[in-house]
Amino acid sequence: MILLTTSRRPTTRTRTFCHDFARSIPNIIRINRGKLNVDGIAEKAAELNANRIVIIDRWRSGFGKINLLRKETTDLIPVPPFMYVAGVRLQREFETTTKRVRSLVATTKLKNPPETKKIAEHLSNFFNLPRLLVGEAATKYRASMHITDSALGRTQITFMLLPQMIEIGPRITLSALVWSVAE
Repeated sequence: MILLTTSRRPTTRTRTFCHDFARSIPNIIRINRGKLNVDGIAEKAAELNANRIVIIDRWRSGFGKINLLRKETTDLIPVPPFMYVAGVRLQREFETTTKRVRSLVATTKLKNPPETKKIAEHLSNFFNLPRLLVGEAATKYRASMHITDSALGRTQITFMLLPQMIEIGPRITLSALVWSVAE
């Protein structure tokens, strides 16, 4: 199980993004953080039997970064990469609407740069999703978390309806990935 929450004072857009993200990935529980500190988040994760945590932080009234954490006993261990967000397009900004996703796979294109393949592998491991090429996934799954490069050379994570490859959102454009975790 995965726990999803925000920074302490999220914007309305950040809350909506968290709602969309929770609808797009199976086995994820979204909670409102309120005044919970990091220890409180760890306790809440223990109550819900969640062993992984995603925190959406804001920065300058917008999206800042996405932190992935793993819960071990009472400690929260950062899981690389730290994903700095350049922009987000919400589900309501797409023409196609869908219900909560129950069957999800992580997909990439055959010709992606090594960095994109690396992030796809890490995200599929963290979210416990199978990782396939688009053609293989279309026959077995209803939706895809598609990881690719944008025209500007940035990594994009978007959710697609299979087999038509219709974008249903949310779409996350990353500005930077930090792979080393400072102790």
